[in-house]
Amino acid sequence: MIDREHALPVSRQAELLELSRSAVYYQPVPVSDADLALMRRIDELHLDYPFAGSRMLKRLLQDEGFEVGRTHVRTLMRRMGIEAIYRRPRTSRPHPGHRVFPYLLRGQVIDRPNHAWALDITYLPMKRGFVYLATVLDWASRRVLGWQLSNTLTADFCVEALESAIDRYGVPEIVNTDQGSQFTGEEFVSTVLGSGARLSMDGKGSWRDNVFIERFWRTVKYEEVYLRAYESVSDARSHLTRYLEFYNTRRPHSALDEQTPDTVYFQPVSMAA
Repeated sequence: MIDREHALPVSRQAELLELSRSAVYYQPVPVSDADLALMRRIDELHLDYPFAGSRMLKRLLQDEGFEVGRTHVRTLMRRMGIEAIYRRPRTSRPHPGHRVFPYLLRGQVIDRPNHAWALDITYLPMKRGFVYLATVLDWASRRVLGWQLSNTLTADFCVEALESAIDRYGVPEIVNTDQGSQFTGEEFVSTVLGSGARLSMDGKGSWRDNVFIERFWRTVKYEEVYLRAYESVSDARSHLTRYLEFYNTRRPHSALDEQTPDTVYFQPVSMAA
């Protein structure tokens, strides 16, 4: 948006775009190697102990020899976009411009493709730095229908993942997400509702409401991400493309009676066999 070679001064460009000059001139500080190592380990511990908050994670990390305090653990968790998942009283108000939708899947039998899709974001470590992965997963078949990578936790790559899935596979009845700001903002909400789907949201901090995609994160990280050290975002995209093709077409799934997600998605009658 900002063109530093343009005849118009940068300050005037920022004013026209309604950007603060501090944001324009800010140079991001690279994440230190020590913090990258901490974030990698926090990610692994979060998969194993999703109920662990910053206090417990601090203790687990200290027991492993990391010199870290709770405040720093909390800061890194916020950067990674993760939090302890457990039900707790709602004590804070949502963003005034954001809507939270009820959870629509409780008690429903999700046994056909495109009845319900899950969409979520996870943190992926790389050799130097990290990236975020947004994935659209069909509940009934566990098939990955769309995905995008981004180096920021914004709504746009979630919208792109969803639009890609809709373009290829049609509109689902329900799209289920958590209550993250990427999903409660107008850009994402209008995309879902404008497609004709209904929007469902997990209870605050309740992993059981979106358990299938939480299990998928564990699968993709232990079978692909943790086995590699991606050199770049393009390298991550290349390897994930190959793995997700394998996941959809060749990897048998225990919850699907050892069938592949592709088999169940494209031949749903086999689910009853």
